Amino acid sequence: MDRARVTEWIDGYERAWRTAGTEPLATLFTPDASYLQGPYREPVTGLAEIARMWDAEREGPAEAFGMTSEIVAVDGDVAVARIEVEYGAPTHQRYRDLWIMRFAPDGRCAAFEEWPFAPPPPT
Repeated sequence: MDRARVTEWIDGYERAWRTAGTEPLATLFTPDASYLQGPYREPVTGLAEIARMWDAEREGPAEAFGMTSEIVAVDGDVAVARIEVEYGAPTHQRYRDLWIMRFAPDGRCAAFEEWPFAPPPPT
């Protein structure tokens, strides 16, 4: 993998989130991929389970959100990116995530791990 291919993958992830259904996930993840939603959570394993989780986690393709990304590192088949996501219009939920992605030779993700952080509540 290189930075350009990782950027394409992240762009594809965002497009898939904005697309009805879960069919685009097959272009992003291997059939036996693992998806870890937090550092101490149980991984979701396999494309069918990732699709179920995906549908449960989002409001739908019309969900208002903005996303920016910055690739932090690429080393062989592993990449790390910093992702900022704001949900709603106006924003009602904000996250700063680190994504750790291990890619298969075909460019699909075989292991995805996110470390989501939300801002502290106002005092």
